[in-house]
Amino acid sequence: MRRFAAFALGLSALALSACAATGEAANQQYTVSGKIAYRERIALPPRAQIEVKLDDVSLADAPSRNIARQAFGADGQQVPIAFLLRFDRSQIDPKHSYAVSARITGDDGKLMFITDTRNSVTFDGASEIDLGVLNLVKTH
Repeated sequence: MRRFAAFALGLSALALSACAATGEAANQQYTVSGKIAYRERIALPPRAQIEVKLDDVSLADAPSRNIARQAFGADGQQVPIAFLLRFDRSQIDPKHSYAVSARITGDDGKLMFITDTRNSVTFDGASEIDLGVLNLVKTH
């Protein structure tokens, strides 16, 4: 009976440590989500390409450093279209500034829509950040 109790206690400890490890791994990740949209009543071409990026934009006189990127085909979807950026917390410096940008290119590879305002992201302890809707503007 004692062996069974010790075995059961060991299993419980193992299960709890697995949960802690999983939770710890989740705590090491940030997710930034939202949707992209535009005002024009224009359907996207079926093979339009979408790119959403999170960049470190701290240095005004230097190129931004990319933290996370999601690129995918529209595959017939129309706006608003959801995005999700996942990345490791170790890539974030609390003293730096971060922003999300998005762009849509057409079947021919030409830029159709792009964000024209800064969409700042503040990392204040929450591991999941929802930016809501990012509005893109028509380029031509």
